[in-house]
Amino acid sequence: MVIPHDAVLGTTRVDDEGQMASGYFPGGMWEYRTRLFAPPEWRDRHVVLEFEAVHRSAAVFVNGNLATRQRSGSTAVVVELDGLLHYDGENEIIVEARADRDARWYTGGGIIRPVHLSVGPKVHVPLDGIVVTTPEHDAESAVVQVLTTVRNLESSPVARWLETMLLGPSGEVVGMDRTRVSLPADGSVDVSQRILVRSPRRWSVDTPDLYRAQVQLTPQPAGAQGQADASEVGFGIRSLHLDVERGLRVNGQPVKLRGACVHADNGVIGGATFAAAEERRVAILKSAGFNAIRSAHQPMSAAMLDACDRLGMLVMDELTDVWTRAKSAEDGADHFVEQWRSDLAAMVKKDRNHPSVIIYSIGNEIPEAATRSGNELTRDLAAATRALDPTRYVTAAVNGALFVMDGAPEIEPELLGDASLDPVDEINARSLSLEERMSALAVTDAVAELTEEAYGALDIAGMNYQDARYELDRTRYPNRVIVGSETFPTRIDRLWRLVTSNEHVIGDFTWTGWDYLGEPGLGRMHYRDDPPGSEALGEYPFLISFAGDIDITGERRPASYYREIVYGLRTAPFIAVRRPHTRGRVMKTAPWSWTDSIPSWTWSDAGTEPLEVEVYSDAPEVELLVGDVSLGRQPAGSAHGYRTLFSVPYRPGRLEAVAVRGGSPAERTALHTAGERRRLALTAERSLVHADGQDLAFIAVELVDDTGVRATDSAVEVELTIDGPGALQGFGSAIPATEESFTDVRHRLYDGRALAVIRPSGKGCVIVTATSPGLEAVSVELAVS
Repeated sequence: MVIPHDAVLGTTRVDDEGQMASGYFPGGMWEYRTRLFAPPEWRDRHVVLEFEAVHRSAAVFVNGNLATRQRSGSTAVVVELDGLLHYDGENEIIVEARADRDARWYTGGGIIRPVHLSVGPKVHVPLDGIVVTTPEHDAESAVVQVLTTVRNLESSPVARWLETMLLGPSGEVVGMDRTRVSLPADGSVDVSQRILVRSPRRWSVDTPDLYRAQVQLTPQPAGAQGQADASEVGFGIRSLHLDVERGLRVNGQPVKLRGACVHADNGVIGGATFAAAEERRVAILKSAGFNAIRSAHQPMSAAMLDACDRLGMLVMDELTDVWTRAKSAEDGADHFVEQWRSDLAAMVKKDRNHPSVIIYSIGNEIPEAATRSGNELTRDLAAATRALDPTRYVTAAVNGALFVMDGAPEIEPELLGDASLDPVDEINARSLSLEERMSALAVTDAVAELTEEAYGALDIAGMNYQDARYELDRTRYPNRVIVGSETFPTRIDRLWRLVTSNEHVIGDFTWTGWDYLGEPGLGRMHYRDDPPGSEALGEYPFLISFAGDIDITGERRPASYYREIVYGLRTAPFIAVRRPHTRGRVMKTAPWSWTDSIPSWTWSDAGTEPLEVEVYSDAPEVELLVGDVSLGRQPAGSAHGYRTLFSVPYRPGRLEAVAVRGGSPAERTALHTAGERRRLALTAERSLVHADGQDLAFIAVELVDDTGVRATDSAVEVELTIDGPGALQGFGSAIPATEESFTDVRHRLYDGRALAVIRPSGKGCVIVTATSPGLEAVSVELAVS
């Protein structure tokens, strides 16, 4: 068994509506066993075992003794092994975990994040014992404040030298301080050092320069007995400012958050967290135009935070999806009151040295937030967050419409103030789409009153699907700063206008930036001729949400390119062709659904009727050509929602869109038909990977023609073989409904593509070979160092 490990991903899915939320994966109970040899010298050392996350309800046993329990599936499990070990002998460590119907999406299960064993002296800096802040800085200099906790487990007082060295982005020493520390027996002290750094390179989205603080403890006086201890953390020098007139500023520069809500799973590798996968995901999101990520709805992994620091991505880290009222059968709501302080402290301690983290969210769509007890809990959570980290902002993702929609908990009349529920009842009685209903309810006085106290406890009012309030609140609550904490992807053109035209609205987080497992079929297309009862989530074997800008393999979908154009980051037009089976069908309003279209001009099932071709562009007009034949110009640009629709007779060859600016042709985009001669192609994103337990190789598996054009009309089954020091971590496509397993070596292509993920197990050469009946086998080599 290789850790990290998702124990759920390889299980057989079940056609059981009770398991719909997880993508029809069943729950389970799992046990991990290992043996650890403890050399005799560990008697005089401090030994800590840290599990970054075990999902869920973890119990850790050492030599048969219960060492600790952790109910949360996202909070680190820390076990101090002193006194539990058999020194100069083997020690049995057992980890138990269970998960079943504990979330509204796929979570995976087991030891899903990395495990660390730390062995150090009795006098040491504990885990998360260094806090770095940059309270004062400008272009000439910065004051870096390093607060270090030093712990003494000895039975007598000791003294140590504490030396802190700051290293710049290029590894050069930029500052240093040394001080004497006296420690009481079996006690700890906090040591504060202020170190000047000249000409600082400040961290931002565009310049993600990182520093490191190296802290060393040595015996004092020189030559005294005792062991040295060394610790190191990364940090960035940057400032945050926030107000209703200038919005959010990073280092004094205004920033609008182009945000993506992102679940923790990583597609074909499920819930297992690998640094390479997290970095890849952040890099793809940033290349698609996002500059911020909201971790929905659980704390972000340390690996993803590291990637956000390195690549320049801002973070809203979210604590939980539930407080005291359950949304799923086993989601931990019954333990929240006694658990939240430790879970919150763990999240903040994990985050507080990461310059990418700018906002903490204390909860998502909490139904009790519109009650007296909920308001009190909101204030307690917000205050506790600020006490742990006063340098960042606190929000909560609130959907006020849910407080008054049919089926909402009973409203406490005194919280309504002078507001009447009559307009609410009238709206709920009307036949409206979900999008229309939420918008209509959002602007009622009842919702304003019910959310006022919760928002008053926060630094930023997080609004889920409440964009109808943005401009209204500018007058009603003139000191309220707003973020669209979760928004409908289909409305980004309107939403982004609201963000850019209102300083008090600092950004927009779409649902969702990256597609995810579970909540199956949320983003599937709905048509007016659908059979009755098809409004809910997708029936088995639906697997993925299908609501992401980027699919589970990391490929950008048409909505992603549309968003990039709306953001003003892309000038070339984009072509998306609707699948022939949708021809003539009228889509219903489906707020998480994009059209069923792909950027392809390869349609073996096109038939004789014209195809519907969408063109996205910020240009006032676009022209479409089939081969050299123009189909004319049509209006696009912001005045027309950045899109237009052509009816195009299918003719293999080239389909080209031309942006027209000032009456003249400008940027161009073309699609080409895949030829009849086709072959398998394997493309490794990186040919060199490392056998360090956290690296992975990502290989695109495609069917292409002789010129490399992908055959999107292909669904051939491909089988992989792996030779050398490597193993399959996951293999699959972005097909929304399938019974195939991501742990199988065989998978059908979807739109001519799948993704294989290889985990290196040792140094050497790994050869990955793909075969399919009637096609020539193809291989790719990976070098593993």
